[in-house]
Amino acid sequence: MSSLTHFDDQGQAHMVDVSAKPATLRVAVAQGCIRMSPDTLRTIVQGMAGKGDVLGVARIAAIQGAKRTADLIPLCHPLPLSKVAVELECLDTLPGVVCRVTAQTVGPTGVEMEALTAVQVGLLTIYDMCKAMDRGMTITDVGLLEKRGGRSGHWQREADTAPPRP
Repeated sequence: MSSLTHFDDQGQAHMVDVSAKPATLRVAVAQGCIRMSPDTLRTIVQGMAGKGDVLGVARIAAIQGAKRTADLIPLCHPLPLSKVAVELECLDTLPGVVCRVTAQTVGPTGVEMEALTAVQVGLLTIYDMCKAMDRGMTITDVGLLEKRGGRSGHWQREADTAPPRP
């Protein structure tokens, strides 16, 4: 692994200069889940949550989270995202919801932070919309599954260390 890039020679935090890097297709896939009571999951699936369509709102929130990553993470570059795809799957076996996000851009830096932020914002939105029913929900297993593009090329998480896949 290379040295930490967000520190200069004096150890001060700085935004990495990516101006000399070529613009290439960058893709990142991240995933996480929110575990909840079976009753809460059933309420989401049946569309009976008091605040409305939980999964629809979470999908939009995740997309918005990806778009606002540079506003939330101090040293991230603002990126022109060309795609943010959000998959939400309700699983009785958790019980809970798995959120998987694919973020894409053509640019000089990757979209890992955008995918990870989108997952967290989507899951936090589910928590917010359902907390009156279930304050014990837990967001878990958030991680990067895959990234493609750039100098470091393709990286994929080993199957035995990956968060559970739906």
